[in-house]
Amino acid sequence: MLIVELVGSGNRADPIGSALLAVFVFAPAGAIAGLVLGTKLAMRMRGGENTGSLAGNSLRAFGALILLCAAAGTAYYVYAVTTATPWLNPNAATPLLQFEVRLPAGAALPASAADVAIELQTDQNSMPGAPRFNQFRRDGERPVIAGDVELAFRTAHRQVEVKIKGQPARVYRIGLTAKAPHAAQLGPWQPNADGSEIRYRAKWPGRD
Repeated sequence: MLIVELVGSGNRADPIGSALLAVFVFAPAGAIAGLVLGTKLAMRMRGGENTGSLAGNSLRAFGALILLCAAAGTAYYVYAVTTATPWLNPNAATPLLQFEVRLPAGAALPASAADVAIELQTDQNSMPGAPRFNQFRRDGERPVIAGDVELAFRTAHRQVEVKIKGQPARVYRIGLTAKAPHAAQLGPWQPNADGSEIRYRAKWPGRD
């Protein structure tokens, strides 16, 4: 950028264009010129040895530089991919896990949303959920509670812990794939060891 300003080629009204000019025109031109001059200096320092032509040596050095840059770029890409945060829906709204739990017969229906605590647990994070008290109901003799929680990360290791006041904590494995595709409706009831059941779906933003 300094060279661009010194030679008067920069456009002060378009600094982005000037930056692109510097990166894609002046920087490569400077690198090639430096490579040729460096090769020529090295040939002079080696004296009368049969070192080949300037063009041939410069071409070989340029090829080695390209390979080195490619290797460095590949290494950086692998590092960036392996260390990147595995957001499920990056740069957009977070999908939800919507679910219902059907409690065993004889269990008490919670008197309010405050009596229910929901937590999504994964190998990436834990996230509190929200009970949907207006969807609490009875299915015959069995109470049904509902809630949802954000699916922030891409992982196949998910479980939901539900704590109801006066009842033992219950943990439900969530069998969604890592990408948690959108589903139009709740899936089938899945039994839990304590006699309760859960059904769920992933709801993506902007979809019913």
